[in-house]
Amino acid sequence: MLINYAVVGAGRISQQAFLPGVGQSTNSKVTAIVTGDRDKAARLAEFHGVGQIVGYDGYDALLKRSDVDAVYIALPNHLHADYAVRAARAGKHVLVEKPLATNEQDGLAMIAAAREAGVFLMTAYRLHNEPGTVVVLEHIRNNAIGRPLFFQSVLSFQAPPENHRLKAASWGGPLQDVGVYCVNAARHIFAEEPIEAMAMAHRPNDDPRFGEVEASVAALLRFPSGGLAQFVASFGAAAVDNYRVVGTAGDLELDPGFRFETATKLRLRRDGEVRETQFAQIDHFGAQVEYFSDCIKAGTPPEADGEEGLADLRALVAIETAALTGQPQTITSHPRARHPTLDMVRVTPVTDRRLVF
Repeated sequence: MLINYAVVGAGRISQQAFLPGVGQSTNSKVTAIVTGDRDKAARLAEFHGVGQIVGYDGYDALLKRSDVDAVYIALPNHLHADYAVRAARAGKHVLVEKPLATNEQDGLAMIAAAREAGVFLMTAYRLHNEPGTVVVLEHIRNNAIGRPLFFQSVLSFQAPPENHRLKAASWGGPLQDVGVYCVNAARHIFAEEPIEAMAMAHRPNDDPRFGEVEASVAALLRFPSGGLAQFVASFGAAAVDNYRVVGTAGDLELDPGFRFETATKLRLRRDGEVRETQFAQIDHFGAQVEYFSDCIKAGTPPEADGEEGLADLRALVAIETAALTGQPQTITSHPRARHPTLDMVRVTPVTDRRLVF
């Protein structure tokens, strides 16, 4: 049995990653594309064998169809809540890109709508289904570096101009777009929720890309056990993608660590020895959709549910406020009972079959 998806938003992430990824899964299929650009969607639909194209004004009618079981929402951040709530109320499962929403109230509304409708809401944390990421957590759980103390990360690249991620109205910016990966990694590495945030931000005066959002954000999170997480997220620096965890008895580094275009590589140091593990390149989006479809078919709630997205959202809001005010911000989130585990990993082959405009 295949789980049928409607892709809502035909931007770069849908073109470059999700649509090709579904084609690499064994249990999922895209049956509709929802977009405001019908010409672009027509070429995508022909390329990927998708049978339906509808405009945003046809979204609610599409949700009534029996050949759509779930939706994948890849719209600008400020539209996530509206389209997710409408899908849930129509009885469709929802996979929504991160960040979950732009404020806690909207995140709670999305969670409530899914719960009331009896459908699953999953936040699109593709790395929870990627082997290198989960092996890092297994090493930490198995005391490979002792008790984790410090997390450090840099995730940066040069953002292209004229992109919705550079728009304040969409709650764009490097913190929301890539900083969320650092926050999410730190939360699961310490297996705790952060309790305090401090941050600084930089916006250059001579770069027109950053008229509305910061170019770089540096953040510090404090955890109940005393763990500290530092990271820099930037849209205006060379491409860097890694994180390091220092424990009481050793340290480990994942480099590359976050991006879907490259395979993760782990370096573990302890007692004067260095062990390196090169993980296979998988299709992150294929793995993610295969996992979610497995959950739907089995009736098993996904680990990266709406509450998972809400926990990161609370941290993002606190970091943003700390950067704006210069004052530390308290974070309050309930502890998470679930974390990524090896049974969630899906090894889907990569493909070169992509159509990107």
